[in-house]
Amino acid sequence: MVAVLAFCGVVVAVMQTLVVPLLPHVPRLTGASPAAASWLITSTLLTGAVCTPVLGRAGDMYGKRRVLLVSLGVLTAGSALCAVSSHIGVLVAGRALQGAALAVIPLGISIMRDELPPARVLKSIALMSSTLGIGAAIGLPVAALVVEHADWHTMFWVSAAIGLLDVALVLAFVPESPVRSRGRFDVAGALGLSAALTALLLAVTQGGSWGWTSGRVLGLLAAAVAITAAWGAFELRVAAPMVDLRVSARPAVLLANVAALLIGFAFYANSLSTAQLVQEPAATGYGLGASIVVSGLCLLPGGLAMVVLSPVSARISASFGPKVALMVAAALIACGYAVRYFTSGHLWTIVVGATVPAAGTAIAYSALPALVMSGVPLTETAAANGLNTLMRSVGQAFCSAAVAAVLANVTSTVSGRPAPTLHAYQLVFAMAGVAAALALAVTAFVPGRRPRASAAVDTDAALREQAA
Repeated sequence: MVAVLAFCGVVVAVMQTLVVPLLPHVPRLTGASPAAASWLITSTLLTGAVCTPVLGRAGDMYGKRRVLLVSLGVLTAGSALCAVSSHIGVLVAGRALQGAALAVIPLGISIMRDELPPARVLKSIALMSSTLGIGAAIGLPVAALVVEHADWHTMFWVSAAIGLLDVALVLAFVPESPVRSRGRFDVAGALGLSAALTALLLAVTQGGSWGWTSGRVLGLLAAAVAITAAWGAFELRVAAPMVDLRVSARPAVLLANVAALLIGFAFYANSLSTAQLVQEPAATGYGLGASIVVSGLCLLPGGLAMVVLSPVSARISASFGPKVALMVAAALIACGYAVRYFTSGHLWTIVVGATVPAAGTAIAYSALPALVMSGVPLTETAAANGLNTLMRSVGQAFCSAAVAAVLANVTSTVSGRPAPTLHAYQLVFAMAGVAAALALAVTAFVPGRRPRASAAVDTDAALREQAA
């Protein structure tokens, strides 16, 4: 079961970065404008952010395995849609469906908490959570190889086939959890949360092209604030809310979500900057002129480090608590960016510099679910982990906007065209390092406690509690 769920998590995470190497070629391949091509990323980000907490709540109420299968089915449909068309509208729709499957990761974590014996819980959820980073690190070089050596539709056909394989494996090996939360599904709360997230993320992801002071961006930000305020007031009055704000306001949960946002920012800067840095032409004075494939392979050691270090994070959490594990992770990420700031002149130092933050991210992503679950009831684990995964995605969205702004504005002219300066990349590393340091500071204020592994997976006790 653990291997199947982890494999599903890696596949879903790969979908998040699958088209990154393809983006520069999309206008030529589809006839779309660069602005339209950017929606291949934006649509995935939006649907992932909206669907993750919503489907997490649905899983808590109607069955985590059932909703997991729905998510994988949507991913498969989105992949097939992209595989059969070169029209930008169809591709954006397919990518939106792929993004909706991000809920697979918090659902998988919750199934593990419900079904596994206590001794295996922390190690298993650490692996499941780290698949977000593992998939991202693997997806870039694999997609780059496809872009260079095969028809680009091939990667979507393969994605659809793997999606079907995931569905079959879940049907065969993953049991349905009997743990359910009570009440009706909060439709109004889901719509309000979706509207607020859509307004916020549209403003953040499109601010660079629309203009940060444009009426559209300022209007969306104002709408996000207003909708969030109204949604929060409504959720506090609902018997079975979409997001239990009282539970979410507990220090262990609230601070863990803030830390997740900051860690998401710091992690994504590594992926965004490394691939572009090594591809910069030698004429810039620092670039290596590497190919797309080489740039993707630079991230592969980081992905392997994540696989190796996820059980290490589980051992740290079991021995000292997830708070300590997250602090160690944040410190390691900050140190990694300090290394990156001073060592961007050689390929091997860039690879080392990219691997250290990835290693810290593996420990952080593995510790976050344990930290969140220590503060929420058993019947709300999927929703709580969905919200935590959402915060990582929001952090990545802010990171994408910040990195794009820095690399587009701190430039010099090289061979007649503007190119980012080395100082631009150093600013990116500094911002990411500061985000990691802030995550360390935030985590320091989380109430210290040991993980409640045995309680977390005591399904019989949870069912007795519900029956009572």
